[in-house]
Amino acid sequence: MNALPDSRSGGGNSERIIDTSSPSLKRGSPPRMNRSAVVIHIAILNERLARTKFMNTALNDREPSSPTVLSLAGKKVVVVGGKTGIGLGIAHAAYAAGASVTVASRRITSLEERPDLANYEQIILDVRDEAAVQKAFDAIGPFDHLAVTAGPEFGSWGNFMDADMRGVRSYLDGKFFGSWACARYAAPYLRKGGSITLLTGGLAVRPKIGFSAVLAAFSAVESLSGSLALELSPTRVNTIRPGFVDTDLWKDFSNDERDALREKVRSSFPARHAGTIDDIGHAALFLMTNPYVTGIVMEVSGGENLVPSVL
Repeated sequence: MNALPDSRSGGGNSERIIDTSSPSLKRGSPPRMNRSAVVIHIAILNERLARTKFMNTALNDREPSSPTVLSLAGKKVVVVGGKTGIGLGIAHAAYAAGASVTVASRRITSLEERPDLANYEQIILDVRDEAAVQKAFDAIGPFDHLAVTAGPEFGSWGNFMDADMRGVRSYLDGKFFGSWACARYAAPYLRKGGSITLLTGGLAVRPKIGFSAVLAAFSAVESLSGSLALELSPTRVNTIRPGFVDTDLWKDFSNDERDALREKVRSSFPARHAGTIDDIGHAALFLMTNPYVTGIVMEVSGGENLVPSVL
């Protein structure tokens, strides 16, 4: 009696047993399995059937809240820095997904000046003022998701060898401690299933001369995010690390310079795409709606860090 591997087993230990001593095994006729082989074959089929039933049951028993689409219907989202740039992109995405959205910034903007803000509640919040941050979240009350995108003005951080440290202190106060304060005073009001999304940038992993304060602040925010994912659990905490995004951050560039920069990004980044605020909004929406993602830094950069810098 010879034992041959069963090709259906994927090369495993299962064997198909052929009784070559049987008189019925004639030239040209297919081999017949003996009784033991039939028993083994039936056992394998029963095991596969049981496994299939188990998988089907597991799928059918999933909680109805498991997200099949990126929906925020019935949720309330607060975006700090939500009236411009990436923050506005996140506000757009959250509202389009069905959420009610509050945008927080240092002043209230009239709808005559900004009719595009008509769908959002506005509240005053200066991330550098801890008391103002606490007051703002006390006024907002319970909500579901927080995104903190506010940050100091471009170029406000100074250089490492400046005569004093006012630049770096100011930048850290507005970026790192501002993110800390927002997370701290929002946390008590976040409902079950809620999340916090912070924001950094590619400089966190790609140092450049003259940007020491920015790198330090971004790295600190990303470390804080991971720590808070543990400390505030089950509230989920994540960070988005965007690459180049076409916003008013580049407002000091001339139109020709901005066009040239966009084209350089499109031609050199692996994604062949210049990032938009909607790209970051989509990433934030994913982080708000996926209940199994926490403690991560999500890079949304078109592959920027895989190629030489465009600046």
